[in-house]
Amino acid sequence: MNTGLPLLAIGLIFGGGIGFTIAAANGITLDGHDHSAHGIAGHGDADHGALLSLEPSATAPTLAITVGTDPLTGYNLHILTENFTFSPQNASLAHAEGEGHAHVYINGVKLGRFYGPWVHLDGLPDGDVIVEVTLNANDHRELAVGDVPLRASVTIQN
Repeated sequence: MNTGLPLLAIGLIFGGGIGFTIAAANGITLDGHDHSAHGIAGHGDADHGALLSLEPSATAPTLAITVGTDPLTGYNLHILTENFTFSPQNASLAHAEGEGHAHVYINGVKLGRFYGPWVHLDGLPDGDVIVEVTLNANDHRELAVGDVPLRASVTIQN
């Protein structure tokens, strides 16, 4: 019995499926556009570079961060906000005043999107490490008060 043709067909089917799975996991779509360049696979519609400027007021959100050494390994980042609620249930939906999420960057590279005030940082590179946090609206636009982005950064020596 000649098994060459059936084995070729099986290889093509499984190989194609694995290829599509790897591409999808890395944000590559059939049109060849790499959504991972936007920081979030599959979120090509979100405008990650735009600022959402809020009016300066007593109820405008604020942002500060602290980074402390974790007792076991790495560091603990504390995202301190006022007039802001972390809102994972509304992620990628329309902007709602006073809610959203944070983006955390390590040396300018986005670590991820976070929905709470505490983030454990581990496996950081040696030397000076810049930890930066932005507050973002549900629709992923970076929040600003007036024209000042809600960004905070600290440099740690690892």
